[in-house]
Amino acid sequence: MPSSVLPSQRLPIQWLPHQPPSADEPPSRPLVVTADPELLDDVLRLAAAAGVDVEVAADPVAARPSWARSPLVLVGDDVAAAMGRAGLRRRADVVLVGRVLGDLPMWQRALDIGAEHVAVLPDAEPWLISRIADSLSREGPRGVVVGVVGGRGGAGASTLAAALAVVAMSGATQTMLLDADPFGGGVDLMFGGEHAAGLRWPQLANSRGRLAGHELLQAVPCLGELAVLSWDRGDPLEVRPSAMSSVLAAARAVCGLVVVDLPRRLDDASQVAVADADVVLLVVPAEIRAAAAAARVAAQVTSLCDDVRVVVRGPAPGGLRPADVASALGLPLAGFIKPERYLAAALEQGHAPAIAPGPLRSFCRRFLRELLVSDIRRDPSASVRGSQ
Repeated sequence: MPSSVLPSQRLPIQWLPHQPPSADEPPSRPLVVTADPELLDDVLRLAAAAGVDVEVAADPVAARPSWARSPLVLVGDDVAAAMGRAGLRRRADVVLVGRVLGDLPMWQRALDIGAEHVAVLPDAEPWLISRIADSLSREGPRGVVVGVVGGRGGAGASTLAAALAVVAMSGATQTMLLDADPFGGGVDLMFGGEHAAGLRWPQLANSRGRLAGHELLQAVPCLGELAVLSWDRGDPLEVRPSAMSSVLAAARAVCGLVVVDLPRRLDDASQVAVADADVVLLVVPAEIRAAAAAARVAAQVTSLCDDVRVVVRGPAPGGLRPADVASALGLPLAGFIKPERYLAAALEQGHAPAIAPGPLRSFCRRFLRELLVSDIRRDPSASVRGSQ
């Protein structure tokens, strides 16, 4: 990989550490949801073997306050149907726990609640002990996950995802760019890195359990502080949701920022990525048809992530204003990016985006700075304003 592909200068972005929970806020614990006393006894025994205290809820109503913040949720098969009807937002790190081996409806119930694993006791007891213990090892400061998805084909989502990663990396922050779109052609092409040595998704698609973050960074192609997990040039394949969850957890543990390039049609694995994202940027060209197409994508993404914002890309041939696009979608405006005359040609030549000064780099710098140094992650209504 030519060193000239990436900038040598470092941008003046100040990356601040995450704020720990306040002294009054109790630490999050794994959540167990079941009304079956025998199953609860089994899970509590396994949690004790893992040395982990858990929180217990008997039904979806009792589980709702802790559903989003718990590092791991274990749902008993006895309440799975009720959990599926409760309308709780999909999230990562959910395991369905039961006792019936080979029960096909149990797998269907797992899909209904968005579970990444089915743990059938007693056979799965060793795995479940390890998974419970692992849930607390993921606590503490974690990197920020930003998802980027196009409102329509050719919207420029991959370009923006790569640009965010480049700007973060050039600000001396360990960053991973994760390509979750098997039909996108490979985001590594944006860096001329299709021949770089390292693992791609085909080698990780069936991963289960915990991945070590530092080992992951050493295994995938890295450009300076930027690690890139993309696809090879072979046939597309399905990535297991468990593999996506494992990769994201490993990346968050060692990276300050993880940028995920998302497909417009979300599969099971990309749904896990959206659910785990701190914020998702929906990229929409300033065109009426593009805004109409983006409404369907927005419906998918907002069902999984609370903080979804619109990035409008110019030009606006009909004079459509960025605020009107965001208003039509019912989402906050993250910013407007003016077109860059030579960007397309530079990308064709294998040069990474956002190296040279311009609207794209300006937006990325502003967005990342405000994302990490302000309270914006807790207040999605405070949108970042791009160059107008």
